[in-house]
Amino acid sequence: MAPQRNAGAGAEAELPEYAGHYRLESCLGSGGMGVVHLARSTSGMRVAVKVVHARYAMDPEFRGRFRQEVAAARRVSGAFTAPVVDADPEGGRPWMATLYIPGPTLSEEVKRNGPMDPDQSRRLMAGLAEALRDIHRVGVVHRDLKPSNVLLAEDGPKVIDFGISRPKDSELRTETGKLIGTPPFMAPEQFRRPREVGPAADVFALGSLMVHATTGRGPFDSDSPYVVAYQVVHDEPDLTGVPESLAPLVLRCLAKEPDDRPTPDELMRQLRSVAAAYDTQVFVPAPRTPEAREAPEEAAPEPPDTPEARPARRLGRRTVLVAGVLCLAVLGGLASVQVFGGAEPARKTTAAQSASGGFGVWEATPDSERGGMPQCSYGAEKLLCALPGRVFALDPADGRTLWRHDVAGTARSEPPVVSGGLVQPSLDRIGDLEALDPATGEPAWREDPPEYDGVRAVGDTLLLTRSDGTVTGVDGASGETRWSRRVPGQAVPYFSSFAGESGEPSAYAVSPSGDGSGTRVTAVDPATGDVRWDAELEGDLTPVGAADGAVYLVAGGAVYGDAKAVLRYTPGTGDVRRVTLPVPVAQAEAGVHGDTVYLMGAGGSLVAVDMAAGKQRWRLETGVSRGSVPVSDGRHVYVTAPDGRLLGVDAREGELLGQTRPRLGAESDRVPAALPEPVLAGGHVYAGAPDGTVFGVAGRDPEGW
Repeated sequence: MAPQRNAGAGAEAELPEYAGHYRLESCLGSGGMGVVHLARSTSGMRVAVKVVHARYAMDPEFRGRFRQEVAAARRVSGAFTAPVVDADPEGGRPWMATLYIPGPTLSEEVKRNGPMDPDQSRRLMAGLAEALRDIHRVGVVHRDLKPSNVLLAEDGPKVIDFGISRPKDSELRTETGKLIGTPPFMAPEQFRRPREVGPAADVFALGSLMVHATTGRGPFDSDSPYVVAYQVVHDEPDLTGVPESLAPLVLRCLAKEPDDRPTPDELMRQLRSVAAAYDTQVFVPAPRTPEAREAPEEAAPEPPDTPEARPARRLGRRTVLVAGVLCLAVLGGLASVQVFGGAEPARKTTAAQSASGGFGVWEATPDSERGGMPQCSYGAEKLLCALPGRVFALDPADGRTLWRHDVAGTARSEPPVVSGGLVQPSLDRIGDLEALDPATGEPAWREDPPEYDGVRAVGDTLLLTRSDGTVTGVDGASGETRWSRRVPGQAVPYFSSFAGESGEPSAYAVSPSGDGSGTRVTAVDPATGDVRWDAELEGDLTPVGAADGAVYLVAGGAVYGDAKAVLRYTPGTGDVRRVTLPVPVAQAEAGVHGDTVYLMGAGGSLVAVDMAAGKQRWRLETGVSRGSVPVSDGRHVYVTAPDGRLLGVDAREGELLGQTRPRLGAESDRVPAALPEPVLAGGHVYAGAPDGTVFGVAGRDPEGW
């Protein structure tokens, strides 16, 4: 793909093709700091990537600010903020990638639909108070909270853009004479003594923002920013039109002196007294159109089925960003990725034994030369893991490294897997294919196939997809081509497959209609390339699992990519069962166990959907800003967090039972691009962490972690 050009005002004439391993597909907008792109990761996940303007790339002060921005965003985590997924502030052109945040900005919503009603306003203020609590408790001051930096997702408001935020322990200081912020939403101290700005300034901005949300204007309005600055410092705010139930709180937020303003915790307590209880309505204001929303179904606890676990894959590959402003989000308390030194890998095994006997809880650093979050799978009775440029095998019993093998390329977004009895280490890069002997790690075969854009192992076959839509089936045992053809109805198929699928495994390809109203789903026999079945289903769908002759899919909006419903399709009968979620799950990761689908949202929501009962069973707010694909053994659900924690949740009740300690890397401005899902084998759970460790724990005892 040639570098893309942008003729928009203020945009740079030529855009780069890649930022890290994110392929930049189009330019969404240009701001003062950089250009924002819609991009795709090697696994197909779409992200927003901000690339710093070339004229700033060599400015040491600007680079310092950019590093600080990423570091501040990484420290923040909560249900009302959103995560950075990757960043490289040290590159020739510094960049950072963020998850999409569904919904309009508060500025757009008020401009389009007018002021919010009192109930909507109260929920907005409560959500923002909680967001500020999360931001402040990790020592960060946002300093630019305003309507365009608040996104109205369906599960609550999200605070974005930490471009001028500052950790309290930062050594970077504002230059004398520079005004940092947006005058209508700045606190008096930001004008009078900008070097002493603290958390109370964000509370003042919250007050100004609430006036805007409830009246369509600010508490200090003028065409001149200088007049606004004078009013902020000296005049009383105009609260005409602010709901009576909120006006006293808003007035306290707008106090001239920082010590006179409430803390976010105080605001949350006061807001609980305004309403007897928080309701569970969808947060985004109802569209002012004749169309009615589909009524949500009631949820009730139900016992889960307990067949073999079936991990699934990421959603949102076809997500489309609504507006360029969404891409400026630089949020989330994510973990860093450590670059290791030293010659020998560390391994530590505790004396604790599992109830099954003989298994000691262990952690190991299998590769001290490379940084990254290991991506692992289980196969050939080994734990098979990958880091940039290297794959290795560990003994599941104690973490001992059995062998290592260097591979070409650097990006690792997929773990190695066993196909055709051999380890396939190269499923996330374009180039030569090779297979390794699982006993020794030595190459069994290596092939240089025609150019391809994607590869997936399904059963004993590797499926290579070319940009012209041709799919080639390669024998995993020998490297020989079995077949090559196009898949009817699929322009450029990128396949999904699911471990533990009963019978012969299928490869699933999907093609959404142009308007997102329907999806064509095709199941392909990987050994022959023959189509096993083909179906036209309603909605914009992504397959997430297969079990007992049925396929499970998640329906997300063609615009936002949220999980709004879960479907079970039975090809033999053509039956479709659809369960609408009471509240959509943002940027969901999905896993399937038996007839239960687990969804992990970007805002921290973990949801269990019982397809047999036709209802959502439970919803848990984990507090994790972004989690891995959830994996279940029937008794528990396991999720990897960005800071390296492994969470264990009761599968019946949705209760958090235990978690391991964080395992952070040393570089605070680097974050993992893809979180590895936990690996289940023999009653044990294995996970990788940002500090480069792989660890194993007893799966049946999360309380003891």
